[in-house]
Amino acid sequence: MDISILFDEGFEGVVSEDLLYDIASTALKHEGAENAEMSIFITGQEHILELNEQYLQADHDTDVLSFAMQENIDDDDMFFVAPDDGVRHLGEVIISYPQAEIQAKEHGHSTIHEVAILLTHGTLHLLGYDHDVEERKAVMWKHTDDIIAELGDKV
Repeated sequence: MDISILFDEGFEGVVSEDLLYDIASTALKHEGAENAEMSIFITGQEHILELNEQYLQADHDTDVLSFAMQENIDDDDMFFVAPDDGVRHLGEVIISYPQAEIQAKEHGHSTIHEVAILLTHGTLHLLGYDHDVEERKAVMWKHTDDIIAELGDKV
């Protein structure tokens, strides 16, 4: 399992790299994706808004973005070639730490717990889960809840 963790300038140390690794690796193990690689990027609201506008044409704040690396993408403008190395290359999860702080207050739990939810949610997206219809949303939230419960007191 290869998990790269990056922090945007000014966000270094807001969350422990070890904890982020534990959250992502727990999610990957829970989903049977131990032979995978992904990256995590912690940033601020301005940067995530720019990414949301640039890549998703969405002009609003968001808490987490997932950019999946897939072997076959129908869009002619995007095509990723996965190396033939036996590792499942998943992509990147980008989290807005300030938005996580806001949402943690709204939900009455710690920012670390909110980051765990967002990172788990983003990792599940990289693995192909979605919440576009109620049935798939329920499945995705069930997996999220199970993974957060598995993390226990860490988050």
